[in-house]
Amino acid sequence: MPGGHLTYEDRRKIAEGLAEGLSYAEIARRLGRPRSTVGREIARNGGPHAYRAARAQQATGWRARRRIPPPSSPETAEADARDPQAVRELEQKLSAMLTEAGGVPAIAGKVLACLLTSDSGHRTVADLVERLQVSPASISKGVGWLDRVNLVRREREDRRERYFIDEDVWYRAWVINSRAMAKWADTTQEGVEILGANTPASARLRAASQFFRLLGRDMAQAAEHYRQIASGPPSD
Repeated sequence: MPGGHLTYEDRRKIAEGLAEGLSYAEIARRLGRPRSTVGREIARNGGPHAYRAARAQQATGWRARRRIPPPSSPETAEADARDPQAVRELEQKLSAMLTEAGGVPAIAGKVLACLLTSDSGHRTVADLVERLQVSPASISKGVGWLDRVNLVRREREDRRERYFIDEDVWYRAWVINSRAMAKWADTTQEGVEILGANTPASARLRAASQFFRLLGRDMAQAAEHYRQIASGPPSD
């Protein structure tokens, strides 16, 4: 049903739509789902060229099995004993690394760090405002950036939005980076054709294109290797 969780039949139709070369918007229209739902589903499960219905279904079950343990568990008791100051310092260190090494905008990095260190893997705007001591507008800006690159997802709860980070967030981040490498490869190859095949500038761009294409391919293979280990062997 629209707005509910995707079923295996939904995922099979998504895979069929991709095989037919349909746009995300057309696939969403046929399913009666928002385009953003279809886009996130494809992005978190290998992208348009590697999406498989059975594998996506397996990954969903894998993520569901890794939810936060019940309140009476030893893990929760250990969480209660954490040093709050040490946790905050960890969040600051993570957000700084995301900004300096990962190119993530500052406020988006702070939001992502808060989600990473949350046992539940989700927080509301009010949670983030209180923890980061920034305005709701700043939180919205950071979440908007993370949502655009499929690093978080939104779910409405009554009148509140809750922001989630999935267990496979680094897989999806890696896939996004591998696509960026492909774009670099295509753009620098275009430069070769514009600058002329036998000029020093075109030779420089040709080497860059080869580098980015090889790097992107290796990144995609590494991501798929992780996916197979995490989700088990595909059944289709």
